[in-house]
Amino acid sequence: MAAAGPSVFLLMVNGQVESAQFPEYDDLYCKYCFVYGQDWAPTAGLEEGISQITSKSQDARRALVWNFPIDVTFKSTNPYGWPQIVLSVYGPDVFGNDVVRGYGAVHVPLSPGRHKKTIPMFVPESTSKLQKFTRTTAESPDLVPLPTPKDGCRTLGWFMGRRPEYTDPKVVAQGEGREVTRVRSQGFVTLLFNVVTKDMRKLGYDTGPPDTQGISGPSPPQGLPR
Repeated sequence: MAAAGPSVFLLMVNGQVESAQFPEYDDLYCKYCFVYGQDWAPTAGLEEGISQITSKSQDARRALVWNFPIDVTFKSTNPYGWPQIVLSVYGPDVFGNDVVRGYGAVHVPLSPGRHKKTIPMFVPESTSKLQKFTRTTAESPDLVPLPTPKDGCRTLGWFMGRRPEYTDPKVVAQGEGREVTRVRSQGFVTLLFNVVTKDMRKLGYDTGPPDTQGISGPSPPQGLPR
């Protein structure tokens, strides 16, 4: 009797949130979470995490190095909704409050193997000159609005130590509602992915050479030829 074929395929992702470049800021930490379609489900590992706080390196790069590990496995019957990783970087402002310094997102690479990605980050901006001073964000439902004082006078957001940020960072990976948000580029984050797939070819999906499908193991040391 012939064995039944696989009904799902697996996507295994490990690696690390390696480093960042934010020339204007220091003492930052990073949060990550995965966003994926309805046909996907995690089977092992962690879907989200938060790194340690790191300071700029003392060399010429002045990089913020986290080397924060990522390790998760998904199963699916459909590549639609391929997982994305969403990053949020935070750090203290002049008042000591933790404020967002950058959002970014990227799809997990489709092809198995070792991949390095540099993600441009951005922050939400107020939609008018007045709001840039008051930091109010009422017209965008995905942003946290600032409170209005009871006396009817708006206190400047700069003095309150607040700036616009998303109520749910996962909105970064979605298109819906993003057209009402004005953003400004700010910083870069580098990610390292090791991607392994299993049974995709058996289900009719071709994402790379057959000898890289389902092969796992330690990554080669960075900087050495593969």
